[in-house]
Amino acid sequence: MIVQMSEYIKNLKTPIAIVGMGKSGEAALRLLRVHGVSPDALLTFDGKLPSANFNDAEIMMTTAQPKTLVVSPGVPLASEWIQKARKNGVTITSELSLACSCLTSERLIGVTGSVGKSTTVSLLGAGLATFSKSAFVGGNLGFPFAGYAADIHEKLCAPADWVVLELSSYQLENCENLNLDFSAITYLTSNHLERYDNLEHYYETKWKILEKTKHKIFLNSEGGDLIEYSKNKGHQEQVQVVAKTDPQLQKLQLENALLIGQHNQDNLALTSWLAIAAGWPQSAIEGMKNFKGLAHRLENMGEQNGVRFINDSKATAMDSVLIAATAAHDTLAANGKLLLLLGGKDKNLPWQELHILNKFQNIEFIFFGECRAIAQQKSALSGKSFANLKDALNYSFNEAKKGDTVLLSPGGTSLDEFKSFEDRGNFFKKSVEEFIQS
Repeated sequence: MIVQMSEYIKNLKTPIAIVGMGKSGEAALRLLRVHGVSPDALLTFDGKLPSANFNDAEIMMTTAQPKTLVVSPGVPLASEWIQKARKNGVTITSELSLACSCLTSERLIGVTGSVGKSTTVSLLGAGLATFSKSAFVGGNLGFPFAGYAADIHEKLCAPADWVVLELSSYQLENCENLNLDFSAITYLTSNHLERYDNLEHYYETKWKILEKTKHKIFLNSEGGDLIEYSKNKGHQEQVQVVAKTDPQLQKLQLENALLIGQHNQDNLALTSWLAIAAGWPQSAIEGMKNFKGLAHRLENMGEQNGVRFINDSKATAMDSVLIAATAAHDTLAANGKLLLLLGGKDKNLPWQELHILNKFQNIEFIFFGECRAIAQQKSALSGKSFANLKDALNYSFNEAKKGDTVLLSPGGTSLDEFKSFEDRGNFFKKSVEEFIQS
């Protein structure tokens, strides 16, 4: 059990300011408290949350003069005031680094990628569930890692034998204490360009996971720009490219898995190789094959009068949309049509990449939300346009016939109408339920 104070935390200069009070920030604050940092030495900052000690960064830095900033992933490190603080000798750390400083015997697997990382992490979690009683699965997905570290310190649970972390590019910007046994990159494609200088900067941030990995790093052979990018970096012996056609994987019969879509066969190939490398039992592979999927990620809502409904609200990148649309189209009933809902809030996305969907004669494109006009213009796809998701759904419900599929895979973020992609997905699910009951 972890009972001693983390030396890393012990040596942090105070006052310590938690920057960003979402789930990550709250977990970091709790971990610092349980490790003995005085409440008087802890500050909270959030530009929008009134309950935080400070809502203005300049006022905090001038009056409270924190010596350490624990910066949440959603707060850009490139912010002028954070860079100024760094130059003035303020320590910049993260919830992830705090948690990693508390580890003892745990073995870690990290997964990153532009798309597919949540499903890949959840598949590994399903595999671990078949043989491990202490595994932890979280990070960017679900429960913050600092929450786990705090639970261990307070003896609320046993230390994990295996830890599987979903790692966003934001987390990889600020992760000095992260040390992984194995890792995987699912996919590289254009995303988050509002945060990074250019595409190379974004990819380079993802690639940082390699230097944090002790043993093998596994790459999806169908990972967009991933393989070409890795070749340009030079293929080290540490790097292994994984393909679902690998003869060693054929005997595992991954094609019998419950998840639909060729992209999920790629995800299963990646997780199977990780399980093999980690020495997991055969039951782990079977557990992954029996995984039914994540909420809001190609989530099958069932059928009503022969119409299938799929919630893919988490899709906020073009490749996610293309993957979902292809998977739904490939599994359409005979003579069925796919009604694809696109829109939300833009984040400087390459909507033009969706124009390839025009090759399918049986997809109807339905645009909605704040970015509906720019999405339709850039994609050059014809279709109906609605101010909000509610109106787009009402049209879809009236238009869909037996054999059709209604797919919410928006591409844009949820922040024009909703608090999160989960909130948007729950609205979709509730709307479908009300339609089914009507």
